[in-house]
Amino acid sequence: MVSPDIHLYTASTMNGWKPVIFLEEAEVEYDLTSIDFGKKEQKSDWYVKLNPNGRIPTIVDRGNDDFVVFESGAILWYLAEKYQKFLPVGDKTRSEALQWLMFQMAGIGPMMGQAMYFQRIAAPKGIQDDYAIDRYVTESRRLLEVLDKQLANKPYILGDEFTIVDIATYPWARSYPWANVSIEGLDNFQAWCDRIDARPATQKAVTIPKPFPAFFDKGDEAKSVAENAARF
Repeated sequence: MVSPDIHLYTASTMNGWKPVIFLEEAEVEYDLTSIDFGKKEQKSDWYVKLNPNGRIPTIVDRGNDDFVVFESGAILWYLAEKYQKFLPVGDKTRSEALQWLMFQMAGIGPMMGQAMYFQRIAAPKGIQDDYAIDRYVTESRRLLEVLDKQLANKPYILGDEFTIVDIATYPWARSYPWANVSIEGLDNFQAWCDRIDARPATQKAVTIPKPFPAFFDKGDEAKSVAENAARF
């Protein structure tokens, strides 16, 4: 039996779900290796040979001489070019896509990640830093306000079409309940969340390799807080 081109190494995190969403939405077959943070598999010698940063996700493209791609945004761009899906055509629109992809990677991801870290990992371990929490929650809200303005009169971030920008942004931005970021008054953003919440392929993707419903304001929050703090 011929193996799929793409072998994905990932875990159930916001960055980890990005390539899963792409592959499920694009209906591309792939092999999956789930990386266990509890065992620090992402720091193991065999994995660091693939990804020198020791983070997830990583893909190996068997159809391209076992070419390795790490960093979630770079993976999305690579897959979009390989399969010619979810990436606009034309120099200006592709530049716009790259700009908003960088906005997620440099802004929404890191800021919301820190908001989550100080509330969901540090605090349960007895490290309560109210200044840091306020700083990152406030900045996360500001970034969602920017996103809300971009989504005015648009179903998706770049316009009428669902793209890798939406794929990259959704797992992070939609986890606003886990980061305790208010979305009051962000009607365009809420409509965008609802729209992607209704996409079956994306909703399947965020259960792979393991569902973590508390990220999206579902499930047992207390249990999830303890589990998340332990695995990190």
